[in-house]
Amino acid sequence: MARLVIVSNRISLPREQNRAGGLAVAVRDVLRRHGGIWFGWSGDVVAETSAAPSIRMQGRVAYATFDLGTVDHAEYYNGFANSTLWPLFHYRLGLVEFRRRDFDGYLRVNTRIAQCLAPLIKPEDLIWIHDYHLIPLGAELRKLGISNRIGFFLHTPFPGIGVFEALPRHEMLLQALCAYDVIGFQTDTDLRSFRHCITTLADGALLEGDQLSAFGRIARASAFPIGIDTDAFVAMAAAAAGAEDTIRLKDSLAGRHLIIGVDRLDYSKGIPQRFAAFAQLLADWPEHRSRATLMQIAPTSRGEVAQYRALRRELEGAAGRINSKFAEFDWTPIRYLTKGFRRHTLAGFFRLARIGLVTPMRDGMNLVAKEYVAAQDPADPGVLVLSRFAGAARELTSALVVNPLDVDEISEALHAALAMPHDERLARWNEMMSIVRKNTVQAWHEAFLAALAGASVAGANHSPNRLIRALP
Repeated sequence: MARLVIVSNRISLPREQNRAGGLAVAVRDVLRRHGGIWFGWSGDVVAETSAAPSIRMQGRVAYATFDLGTVDHAEYYNGFANSTLWPLFHYRLGLVEFRRRDFDGYLRVNTRIAQCLAPLIKPEDLIWIHDYHLIPLGAELRKLGISNRIGFFLHTPFPGIGVFEALPRHEMLLQALCAYDVIGFQTDTDLRSFRHCITTLADGALLEGDQLSAFGRIARASAFPIGIDTDAFVAMAAAAAGAEDTIRLKDSLAGRHLIIGVDRLDYSKGIPQRFAAFAQLLADWPEHRSRATLMQIAPTSRGEVAQYRALRRELEGAAGRINSKFAEFDWTPIRYLTKGFRRHTLAGFFRLARIGLVTPMRDGMNLVAKEYVAAQDPADPGVLVLSRFAGAARELTSALVVNPLDVDEISEALHAALAMPHDERLARWNEMMSIVRKNTVQAWHEAFLAALAGASVAGANHSPNRLIRALP
């Protein structure tokens, strides 16, 4: 097949991949099979944004990175991407902060990225761009004369029209998305929201075969639910069952049931409600006191953003209050950790846990839910408690599905999971595991790349000057 060029906001260098998760793991698996270029931000903030990438080779993969300047980091990354688009796409309008200078910085950085990337592109390359940070990048590449097939995949939810149109300049983002040949979403719900925006806000039309017409272009928009490398994670979890960290955790529990949550520290993950539900469980069903422990792993992220600092303080206070109220001299109800762990270690922790607690307010997919299922001991599996607003809930219907805003419902689900007989746990796990084995990361990228490789390359569909109104 043609060479693959993948672009994401951040890339995971080989030395960092033991701690990578989500998008980074999926991209790594794609490139491990196909080879090509992985292009993105190094994570370093310097005085000025790089004018050219730094390239290093590892096997068949070229890692091309650039550094962000301090102003660009503030406006593009902390500003429009994470203070505007992230809360908007997760339906948190009350947290959306819009500043024109941040939007201008967002466009400016995407222009700079396109200028850095364009010299690396060969005529037959397939270009696959990922996530909300880089929505305008395809249009910027078109303006530089890049006529390759270019696809885009959104890892977050795409909001309903009533939320999306609240964003100033929303029509410019729709136009930018239509510069791509294939636009991918996690779920059919996200796809429907996008189509509604196209037909209502952009006067577009829906065509046959998932195609749509808008802004003088024809593109394909489809749902491609992402998965994990199931066989690899199953093997990792089985091996990790005997690892030192897993044994240490098991010994420290002293026979108690483990409830585990693993999330990046983010207000979209529903962690405060999760803590409240666990406290409600201990209050309403005293038999679980000293018999169950909630371990929440939430590595700190985006510490420069005020809402994230406030969230960390809130969770530290909540964990302290709950532990103060219910703890015994030999039992701490909540173990709250803001450090990250290697995937091998997490796989062992998942296997040990009786309950996987995954209750985001909104999530594109949530691969933690699938990893928890894959990690289970087939002879004695645990129970997944899953938010109805995670993309994974569309597939893992045998989980105990809850509304993450309903603390009582989560508490009741925890009680049901702790009391669930073995035969029911086994039946639910087998149903979910069949889905996790079917909808793998390999199936995801094969479906998307097949759609992209089959996209039209007719010259009229790639003329940025004639058919795409240029972004300012």
